[in-house]
Amino acid sequence: MTVAVIVTGLLISAGEEYKPLAIGQKAPKSDVKMADISEKKLSLNDIKLENGLLVIFSCNTCPFVIAWEDRYPALGDLCKKNKIGMVLLNSNEARRKGDDAVDKMKSHAAEKNYNCYYVVDENSELANAFGAKTTPHVFLFDKNMQLIYRGAIDDSEGRETAPKELYLKNAIENAAGGKEIKPAETRSVGCSIKRAS
Repeated sequence: MTVAVIVTGLLISAGEEYKPLAIGQKAPKSDVKMADISEKKLSLNDIKLENGLLVIFSCNTCPFVIAWEDRYPALGDLCKKNKIGMVLLNSNEARRKGDDAVDKMKSHAAEKNYNCYYVVDENSELANAFGAKTTPHVFLFDKNMQLIYRGAIDDSEGRETAPKELYLKNAIENAAGGKEIKPAETRSVGCSIKRAS
């Protein structure tokens, strides 16, 4: 347990030079077209729906993503039900010719039954603009594309244990219902985004 805590601390400290968006800020780079695994070119504005947009910075191999990604299809269904768009951004530019190549993104998404867009964030452009630090790192925007929740999916910290606090699920439901989101910020835990040097 001690080792896991130390490792997690090291992972979340990576990318500190990129300041995360503050609650209330507008989504940056929302018109940048990105290649989806379907081979469509889409921007955040293309993907958002009537009640907003969920952006999760993700990848194929991070153990934290692997521990959490079984929740992605349920989150996709929840977003559709609440008229919120959902997209996974793969910003691991330094691994684009390896584990996070587009063909591997396609096969991984099929294997894990992803039901949302999974796009390539070239040169980590959006990750840098968002101040995203980890995989996964969650950013939920309202209908005006203003940030209303940032942080973790839930309180399990990537462990294969049942979470007690469903931060993101509650935020999505509250956003669609026009209710206050508490907490609006939680600590993101995961592997550092592999930006190209």
